[in-house]
Amino acid sequence: MAKKNPKILSIVFAGGEGTRLMPLTRDRAKPAVPFGGVYRLIDFPLSNLVNSGYSQVIVLTQYKSHSLDRHISQLWRFSTLLGNYVSPVPAQQRLGKHWYLGSADAVYQTINIIEDVQPDIVVIVGADHVYRMDFEQMVNQHIESGAEFTVAGIRQPIEQSSQFGVIEVDPEHPNMIKSFQEKPKETTGLPDNPNEILASMGNYVANTDALFNALSIDSKAENTKHDMGGDIAPFFAGRNEAGVYDFSRNEIPGATPTDHAYWRDVGTIRQFYDAHMDLISCTPEFNLYNMEWPIYTNSGNLPPAKFVHAAGDRIGHATDSIVSPGVIVSGGEIHHSVISPNVRVHSWSQVNDSILFDNVEINRRARVNRAILDKNVVLTENSTVGLDVEHDLARGFTVTSDGITVVPKGTVVDD
Repeated sequence: MAKKNPKILSIVFAGGEGTRLMPLTRDRAKPAVPFGGVYRLIDFPLSNLVNSGYSQVIVLTQYKSHSLDRHISQLWRFSTLLGNYVSPVPAQQRLGKHWYLGSADAVYQTINIIEDVQPDIVVIVGADHVYRMDFEQMVNQHIESGAEFTVAGIRQPIEQSSQFGVIEVDPEHPNMIKSFQEKPKETTGLPDNPNEILASMGNYVANTDALFNALSIDSKAENTKHDMGGDIAPFFAGRNEAGVYDFSRNEIPGATPTDHAYWRDVGTIRQFYDAHMDLISCTPEFNLYNMEWPIYTNSGNLPPAKFVHAAGDRIGHATDSIVSPGVIVSGGEIHHSVISPNVRVHSWSQVNDSILFDNVEINRRARVNRAILDKNVVLTENSTVGLDVEHDLARGFTVTSDGITVVPKGTVVDD
């Protein structure tokens, strides 16, 4: 049983390899992938935790973690006077000569760190999603319910149940989990809406002692993937000790009806692209401009964006777009795109429906359509990306089945 005013330690899973986001994860960990112009994916869970009042955080890293570690060390620095910190922790190999076998094993291998802190409750979150969430509200429900382990769930249409790990709730106690179903073809809807299910968000709250016991048992089990959602949550559900927190109840200061309970998995190129497009509508699906619950980052000591030339067919402008600091649009045209810092868009060039990472240069008369250009990509004069699928494939670029072209970091595109 958790106590009132508990001591909280937060753990962020940031070790994902992110193979479905290749080539964006070719040289960086998935949580280090840039997002929304000036952010990285890791900034979203860390901002949520800090805004929730939780500022003792360890970040579990594993694959290609250099840029992620550097970002955390440069940006996420707190005053040690109050005992606050965000600390990257590499894979420890404390239980043998192997890396993390799963998310549960990752936590189990850091038990020594948890024991040093001696928290009453551990908040465990992923770093692969874009959302705002007040975790204090989830922790309060966890305490009030008497659960040992609570899973955050997001409502999804019941016809999509085969795409998620589905949480079946107890009809008589809707805050408690009856069972887990992994991507079922058929399932039962929620008591208050038979057309919806609760899908696991990969965020958990656990009483420390109970969590240690479950992880110890899981470490010795044979038929396990050492996964928090697939093994630890069902363990608690089988003992009637697992609660569920309905994300739709989470209230964020400054939220609008449009972006209330927004949550997006950005695990694939299409999901990553769509989440960016959510940012740039007039009434955005996800509102980056809610300063009552800010997403923290550091875009550097950069000058404002600049738009120059306004004569004839040579007009530097951007419409329905996000344009970051340090960008110069010099006689080029940007439409419905997200432009990261220090990008250059030169005369008579066009960028449409695209995402440009830092330091991309689009030279004269070049054209980009429905594409993602990683850092330091250069398009020479008259070059194109995203206009001819066969041409893009022949040059070794990734093209998704629905026509999104991805150009790897540092590529010089010369037609």
